[in-house]
Amino acid sequence: MDPTAEASQTIDAQLLDVMLRVGSRWVLWLLLGLSLVAVAVMLERAWFFFTARLHRKDLDRALAALKSSGPKAALEALGKATSMEAAVARSCIDNVGEGAHAMEEHLTATIESERLRYERGLAFIGTLGNNAPFVGLFGTVLGIIRAFHDLAANTAQGAAAVMAGIAEALVATGVGLLVALPAVAIYNLFSRYVETSAAESLSVGHRVLAWVKGASERGAQASLGEAKPDAAPKAPEAEVR
Repeated sequence: MDPTAEASQTIDAQLLDVMLRVGSRWVLWLLLGLSLVAVAVMLERAWFFFTARLHRKDLDRALAALKSSGPKAALEALGKATSMEAAVARSCIDNVGEGAHAMEEHLTATIESERLRYERGLAFIGTLGNNAPFVGLFGTVLGIIRAFHDLAANTAQGAAAVMAGIAEALVATGVGLLVALPAVAIYNLFSRYVETSAAESLSVGHRVLAWVKGASERGAQASLGEAKPDAAPKAPEAEVR
């Protein structure tokens, strides 16, 4: 026999032996563990988003205070708000003295950093949702391989043994789909929330910028008004003789 063919058959036999030993049950436990981790991440993110929205009224009061009383009152009105919108407003107001252009840079930087904070853990949920069906399919393949191997070793039971093994193997695919569907739905929901928060934060930042630019223009107009010379005095009327 060709040594290359013999080595290939040896490798195939070893791979088959490994697959028969591991079986498909470990895939079910893996999916169960991943689903528990995903549920924990979902609950943590849901609580994070919920608490971030609790101080929405503080943000509205801060924007109103900015127009009526200035930056210091706006910062006090923000209080302990932790939402992305509040972080953007706080960053812009803190840097009012640097000018409108610098505030635009702070606005962009704050939104990007807050987006990372909001998206923490979402990558795991999205990855699980995309790959859980394939993990379950892998477990099904392992189960089918074992079912046909058992049939080859015991032909007396016939097709009944194969059908029972295949039915057990298909459970892994079903569990994979059961894990993937909620994960994908929650991932899309949270991703949409992050995008909405980013858009609202950008709106808040531009409102603060508009106030700063308006204040600068009003200050410039006031300065021009003070510097405007008084009307020239009237020339004395000529005496009438």
